[in-house]
Amino acid sequence: MDNKKKFDLGTFARNNAVTIMFVVLCAVCMAFSGQSVAYVIYELFGRLSRNAFIVLALIIPIVAGMGINFAITIGAMAAQVSVLWVIEWGIGGFPGFLVAMLMTMPLAAFFGFLIGKLLNKMKGQEMIGGLILGYFANGLYQLLFLFIFGNLIPLKTPGLVIKGSTGVANTIDLTSGSGGGIKYALDGIWKTDFGTALYVVCAALAIVMVVLWLTKRIQQKKAILWIAIAAGLCLLYQIPAVAALFSMVKVPMVTFMVVGLLCLFNVAIMKTRLGQQFRAVGQNRTVANASGINVDKVRLIAIMISTVLAGWGQLMFVQNMGAFQTYGAHEQVGLYAGAAILVGGASIRKATNAQAILGCILFHLLFIVAPPAAKFLFGDAAIGEYFRVFISYGVIAAALVMHAWSGIQKKKKQG
Repeated sequence: MDNKKKFDLGTFARNNAVTIMFVVLCAVCMAFSGQSVAYVIYELFGRLSRNAFIVLALIIPIVAGMGINFAITIGAMAAQVSVLWVIEWGIGGFPGFLVAMLMTMPLAAFFGFLIGKLLNKMKGQEMIGGLILGYFANGLYQLLFLFIFGNLIPLKTPGLVIKGSTGVANTIDLTSGSGGGIKYALDGIWKTDFGTALYVVCAALAIVMVVLWLTKRIQQKKAILWIAIAAGLCLLYQIPAVAALFSMVKVPMVTFMVVGLLCLFNVAIMKTRLGQQFRAVGQNRTVANASGINVDKVRLIAIMISTVLAGWGQLMFVQNMGAFQTYGAHEQVGLYAGAAILVGGASIRKATNAQAILGCILFHLLFIVAPPAAKFLFGDAAIGEYFRVFISYGVIAAALVMHAWSGIQKKKKQG
């Protein structure tokens, strides 16, 4: 019994080594950062609202056996092209955000189609292919924004063009334009304090559980358990010390609802025939092909969905920031999203909503506490900046090494 328990513990530690390492790093940096817990939670909610959607966009290609889709950078480029035209046309607020979403969808889908076609020629090398594609597309993007926009295609909105030159300005202000821009177009619809948000979410959860139980989709015990958890969270929040931790937080309800809808979409699509095909192709392409599945088509659809979702995620990011660096805002999207999902315990073959959200929390928590901790320990906050960039690449490298090692072990067992 003891040996079995130790073996299980060792297996758990091996399978979640990256996640455990990040928990420890976050705890250590938090202890030396000198920041209050309330402030860290406030910053964390802000980062989650603008980054979680993009991280969740990586799940479907991973399930389909294509690894981390670093080509989501191209989806982000499509979103930034759409934002430029929304500002130029003077469509502000939520209508402008919707127009940007509608424009991003065909652009990102077309780019995703081209990406998928190429990656189908590079089976087994999809991640490096997606990474190189991102660099190649960035060159075309620079040409578009530096030469074509503002030169061959004139832009009339003040501030969009580089003064005394041609091309788009280095920073696009989302409050500019005759329509007032799209800053906080989604976040500003319904923003409330954490307590109200908690009560709304818990009430909605209780209602959903009752409906599912009455329609016999879940067992009574499971429904009661979730309702009890919701009630427990509400009671826990009544403790003054707990409420004080969230006193600074303002929750953008609609933004988190959209993130929740993507989580539901990821779950729902996996229960469809297409989702089963994603899993079959991800587990074994040869067997999937022998069973009559069009492997290339399934992989193509996975990349197209991921690229469109990444584009929408970038729209959520920039509207939250209120401005973005024209020539650099998209460059680290794939790296940071890929590192975040791996931190949550995902691998390049398996990923879930829970792993994506957990990874987003831990990864961005380290972003918040690392610089002040480095300043306290070494007298220079820049060390924390270098450290977190090193960690971003290191996590991806560790995931690739672990994948290669597991593949070798599997071959040894089969041999």
